Amino acid sequence: MKRIVTISREYGSGGGTIGHALAGKLGYEYYDRELILKTSRDSYMDVESIMKWDEKVAANFGFAQSLFDFYNKPISEKVYETQQKIIREIGEAGNCVIVGRNANSILKEFPGSLHVFIYAEPEWRVKYMQAKTPEVSEAKMGEQIREMDNAIKKYCAYHTNKAFDVADNYDICLNTSALGIQTCVDILYELVIRE
Repeated sequence: MKRIVTISREYGSGGGTIGHALAGKLGYEYYDRELILKTSRDSYMDVESIMKWDEKVAANFGFAQSLFDFYNKPISEKVYETQQKIIREIGEAGNCVIVGRNANSILKEFPGSLHVFIYAEPEWRVKYMQAKTPEVSEAKMGEQIREMDNAIKKYCAYHTNKAFDVADNYDICLNTSALGIQTCVDILYELVIRE
């Protein structure tokens, strides 16, 4: 039985929904945005700063900083280091589902882990996100999805030197637009409980 599930996901692919449902079905702890609050407590940074830098990297670190700032780590680095420590602690405790934040790379050496990538067709993702926020136009939603995907890809490459959306980095890749969210949950549940 797997004790750790990490879920990396394209924005709007339903990865968080799948992770939450899977954790509930397994009786595991679920971590996604909760990591932000934990990071805030452990690093003594305010939640707003952490939200700003969650799964993002500074665009011009090393170039656009003052001499004083050059000798200090940017907030994005501090957030990542704290989250990395917290993710390792959560992994050591086990019985958890962790969404995003490069958890698959951070916990790659942990035994009893399943690393998942969730993706979907762009049109499906736009419709899925519009159902959650109907006030956002289709064009604007498509733009937000592209921006978030680019930020997550950059974050992954910066911290892991790996491409975000390459199947070799995961144990299984699931397409929610082809399978549906519930089927993805069911597939992952069977993989986790299998001896």
